[in-house]
Amino acid sequence: MKRTSIRRVIVPGIAAMTLALAGCAAGNETDSGSTGSDGDSASSDVTVEGQYTIGGASSQEAAQLAWTTGFSDVQPGATVTYEPVGSGGGRENFISGAYLTAGSDAYLVDEAPDNELTAATERCEGEAPIEVPNYVSPIAIIFNVDGVDELNLSPETLAGIFAGEITEWNDPAIEADNPDADLPSATINPVHRSDESGTTENFTNYLSVAAGDTWTEGAVETWPQAFGGEGAQGTSGVVSAVTDGQNAIGYADASQAGDLPAANIGVGSDFVEPSAEAAANILAVSPAAEDAGENQLVFDLDYTTDEADTYPIVLTSYMIACPTYPEQADADFVKAYLSYVLSEEGQQFGADEAGVAPLAPELEEQALAIVDTITAG
Repeated sequence: MKRTSIRRVIVPGIAAMTLALAGCAAGNETDSGSTGSDGDSASSDVTVEGQYTIGGASSQEAAQLAWTTGFSDVQPGATVTYEPVGSGGGRENFISGAYLTAGSDAYLVDEAPDNELTAATERCEGEAPIEVPNYVSPIAIIFNVDGVDELNLSPETLAGIFAGEITEWNDPAIEADNPDADLPSATINPVHRSDESGTTENFTNYLSVAAGDTWTEGAVETWPQAFGGEGAQGTSGVVSAVTDGQNAIGYADASQAGDLPAANIGVGSDFVEPSAEAAANILAVSPAAEDAGENQLVFDLDYTTDEADTYPIVLTSYMIACPTYPEQADADFVKAYLSYVLSEEGQQFGADEAGVAPLAPELEEQALAIVDTITAG
C-alpha cells in the first residue's frame, strides 16, 4: 500500500505522561504461571496479574473495551486499560516503550521522517515487530441530511464531496447515484478527523485508489486543510459532529456510528451497505502486503474489487508487539492478551459487544500461530 502519510504525532495529554507510562510498563507486577524449560512463556495456562495500560487506534475503542473486560474474566488478576489515543499515538508509544502492545489502523512502514518499522525493530532489540490483524470493520460513511434516510454514493461522488468539489446535496452527481431520493437544496457539511488518524489514512487510501482523478492527495493520516470541511477529534467527535450537525456527512468506524444512517458504496454495478460480513469479505480478495516478514500478517486491500457483497472501505486493524520481551511477566501478558483477542471466544465477544467482524478461521489460526511465538529472553 503506497501511502503519503506524516506520522509525527502530538497526542493531547499523552506526551507528558509517556515517560511515566514507560516506567509503569517496565514495572507492571505480574505473577506468571508455569514456563517452559527454556524460559519461554507457557501457553494458555499462564496466570497473568497486574495493571496494564495499552492504547492506540480510537476506532478500536469499543472492541477493546469488550476485550479488556473479557480478558479480566479469564484472567481475574489482570486489569487492562486501553487508551484511544489514535493509531499514530499508539505506534509512537509502542516504539518509545510506553506500551507493551498497541493497536493501529495501519501497519508499520518505513517512510520519512519517522521510519516507524525500523524504529519498532530497534525497540524490539533488533527483531522485526509482530503485526497481526485483530479487527475488521467497515468505515461507515455516516450522514444526517434533511429528508434523506438512504444514500448511495459512487467512489467518484464520495471523493468529490470530501475533496470539496461537490458542495450541494442536490448536485447532479449525487442525484445520479440516487434517482429516487428527495435531495435537499442545501450545503454539504463534510466532517473529518482533526487528529492524526488511521481511520483517515484508510479512508483516504481508498479514495486515492478508487477515485484518484478526484482525490489527489493520496493516503494521509492528517486531513488536508485545502479540502476544508469541519474537523472533529477522534471517532466519537466525528459521530457527535454529524449527529448534531445539519446536512452533515462524515466517516467513522461502523461499530461506533450509533443510530446514524450510513451510505451504500458503489462496488461494480451495485451499491453495498457497510455490514460486518461485507467488510470481512475484502480480506479474502486482497493480497498480503509486499515485503511483509514472517511476523507481519498485513494486507494491501483491493479497493477496486467488483466482488459481490464486498464493502471496500474498511479498517483492518492490527496489534503490534515484540517477539521477545526482556521480562517474562511482560511476555506472558502480551501473549495471553493477544491470544485472548484472537481466540474464537474473544473474536465472538468483540462481535457481540462491539459489532466487529470476526476474523476468518484460517486468518485467526495464522495470527495465533505468530502470537504463540512471543517469548522472554
